[in-house]
This record gives sequence, structure tokens and C-alpha cells, in this order.
Amino acid sequence: MKILYAVSEAYPFAMSGGLADVAGALPKALRKRLVGCRVVLPLYESVPQELREKMQFVTSITVPVAWRRQYCGVFEAHHEGVIYYLLDNQYYFKRKGFYGHYDDAERFAFFSRAVLEIIPVIGFTPDIIHCNDWQTSLIPVYLDLFYRNNELHRNIKTVFTIHNIQYQGKYGYELVNDVLGLPDEASHIVDYDKCINLMKGAIECSDRVTTVSPSYANEILNPWFSYGLDGILKERQEKLCGIINGIDTDVYNPETDKIIYENYSAEDFSKKSVNKQELQKEMGLPQRADVPVIAIVSRLVNHKGLDLVKYVFEQLVSLDVQFVILGSGEWQYETFFHSMTLSHPDKVAQRLGFIPDMAHKIYAGADMLLMPSKNEPCGLSQMVALRYGTIPIVRETGGLQDTISDSGDGIGNGFTFKSYNANDMARAIERALEGFRNKKGWNILIKRALECENSWGKSANEYIKLYKKILGK
Repeated sequence: MKILYAVSEAYPFAMSGGLADVAGALPKALRKRLVGCRVVLPLYESVPQELREKMQFVTSITVPVAWRRQYCGVFEAHHEGVIYYLLDNQYYFKRKGFYGHYDDAERFAFFSRAVLEIIPVIGFTPDIIHCNDWQTSLIPVYLDLFYRNNELHRNIKTVFTIHNIQYQGKYGYELVNDVLGLPDEASHIVDYDKCINLMKGAIECSDRVTTVSPSYANEILNPWFSYGLDGILKERQEKLCGIINGIDTDVYNPETDKIIYENYSAEDFSKKSVNKQELQKEMGLPQRADVPVIAIVSRLVNHKGLDLVKYVFEQLVSLDVQFVILGSGEWQYETFFHSMTLSHPDKVAQRLGFIPDMAHKIYAGADMLLMPSKNEPCGLSQMVALRYGTIPIVRETGGLQDTISDSGDGIGNGFTFKSYNANDMARAIERALEGFRNKKGWNILIKRALECENSWGKSANEYIKLYKKILGK
């Protein structure tokens, strides 16, 4: 079984968010299970020089983009047992940043055609092309329209994964012929809700549509979560399923992590208290073992549920508790948490920005992680927190619901609340604080968290089942 994983970013070559982590980890996990998986992505200007030096030039081709033909250089790289193809066109990709350019539709139309055009020259004919988010959504469309008569392409199947349905690739009708190169009789494939919607085209043409958690697959059938795509998803619901993402358990491993203050394991996590003490010291908080430390490691944006936090924060800091906040985002939340550090310097500490090393220290040193998201397709932080024995407090949505269950039943691994309501969130936090005071029960909960299985291996096995089903094996 051969899989070509088409994606707009992938670790370690190009990274702007969780998609890159997925594209760096899932193919590696598939390869370990004897699935021939290779990755294809654009060759951006920001690809590090040390990685460029290890790439080999394969060939160059020309790629049709509507009425144009554009140069495409094909480079091959090897990383941790996975073969990567990086597609070069300096006009489209020699720019600052991956997304947000005026011609993104044309840039990723080029990339989608190029993925299909390189198959005859790379010596790898996939059984399935696995596409990810709207930037690759034209691959299933182009495959059906232009390539099914080619011997190499005739039997290729497609999977399309929605990582975040909010970003759909929506444009005006004027792009259909001149930029996307679609014939008039095929324009209905991407026509949706009075505009061109590229993600809708992938939903129409792919053999299967997946999301990054089972709960999110159900949620996006609801207008509250779907950003307008619930209609077409309901029509094509037989294609839809959810497979939860995993985490890299080598990168996030309290037994071997060189970033954290002291290593520990599920068998002996006594050194977690040392991590807490050192975290408090580094963040300028009183070094008290008896006070619970609640962490927020997040983009500071509204859909992460921070409006709930803001609403009851004064109530929360009146309790015997400390907060550690790491992240950046919207000005209102950055300044709010900064003002709280000034008002409550012995209870609130903040680090502004995305600081991976600091995140590791917080995961290891905090007692709890707060994730009250309005929506969360999968979520990564809650699984990393479990890996370090830090207990998540989450709202029951998307991947949070699939990975965290309330410990009130005696078998759960965290604390949850259902309604998007600040008082319900506060009550979940209060229950966690009550649990913290029961040291024997809290240690049982820490051990339970440390023993949770959220590796990519588990997710890879689910994808292999899906691939086999598509191929009739």
C-alpha cells in the first residue's frame, strides 16, 4: 500500500501550526507499520538552509495552471525514514509566510496540479493521495476531471482531511476559468453558497473525508460548527469519519525530556514536584508545594474560550491558586493577562509568545491545564499535559471530548464541563482544586494521566484501516 501525503506544510521543512506536526508525525508512524508513505509540499523560501543542502534535485516539469504553464522543480529529501518531495516555483513560493497572499488560490491551484503532474517522474505511483485542508482540496477535483484517462492515475483514490473547517478557500466566480482552470460544465463542483468554495470541491470528489477527531466529525454537521458547510457534509455524510490525532511521544517524554528540570516516569513521578518548584521560581511565583498551579498554554484568541476565563478570573484568583499563562494572540487577552500579573503578582505569571522550551517546562511543572475551548477540532495540549501527568480541565467539545473524561466517575483522566458558560467552567476548576487537596486520590489521577496512550501509532492504525477499506482490502 502506497500513500502520497499532500500538505501545505510539514515538520521540519515548513511549520506554522499543528498541521505541520501532523504531517511530520503521521507519515513516520505509517512507515513504521510498513506502509509506503511519502510527503509532498511546496518549497517555501523559509525552508532552513541546512535542510536545503540535503535535498537532491530530481527533475523539472511544467505544470498547467488554467491557460498558463508554469515551471516546477522537484526536489527530494529524506528525514527520519520518510521521503519528502518539495515542489519549487519561486514566483509562487519565494515569499514571506505561507498563507495570506492575494493570489493564494492560484498558488495552491498550481501546487495541486503539480502533485498530480509529478507522479510519472518520481517513480512512485500511490494507491491513495491523502490531501489536507483547502490548500490541497483541488487535487481530488483535478484528478477526476483531467487525469482519469492516464494509466498511472486511473486507479488512484483520494482522502481529504479537514483540520479546521473555518478555513475553506472561498473566492469569487471570476477565478473558475482564469485561475483554477475548470471548464464551465464543471464549475458546479466548487460552487457553494454564492461563491467558489475549494473545500466543498474536495468533499464532492474525494473518496473519503476525515476530520481530526470523531466528535469534530459529528460537530461539523451542525451549523454552529460548520461555517456553512453542514449542507454538503450532510449530503456526503457516508464519506465522513473522524480519526483523532496523536502526539510524538518521543518529543514529549518526561523520562527523557532534556528541557524539563527533572525527569520522571509513571512508575516514579516524585520529581514532578521538583519541576513545579523550579517552574514557580522561574516564573517569579511563591514556591509553594501546597498551592495548585493551573497552566494555560494556548494561542490567546477568542475561540480558545478565553472570554470565559476573563469573565471569572477575579473570582478564580481569589482562591488559593496560581496561574501560569504562555501564548500570544489577540491584544485584548495579551493585555488582560498582563494586567492580572500586575494586580496579582503572587498568583499570576505570563510569558508572551510561542516558546517551545517554556511550554515543556510548564507541562512538567503545572498541576493542571485549562482548555475551555469554544471549539477544538482535535487539540494537542491536553494530550501533552497527560503525558506529563498534568491534569486537563476542558470543555466537552471536539477532540477534547474524545481524549479527556471526567474523573468524577473514578476512571476519568481530567475534569470536564459541557456548556459554554463561565460559571460551569469555574465549577470544573473548583472540583479540580478539591481533588488536588486529596493527595492520595490526586496521585492516583496523575499516574492514570501518565499511563494514557495518545501516540501516533494508535492513530496510524486507524488510518491504515481506512486506507484498506477504500482499496477494498
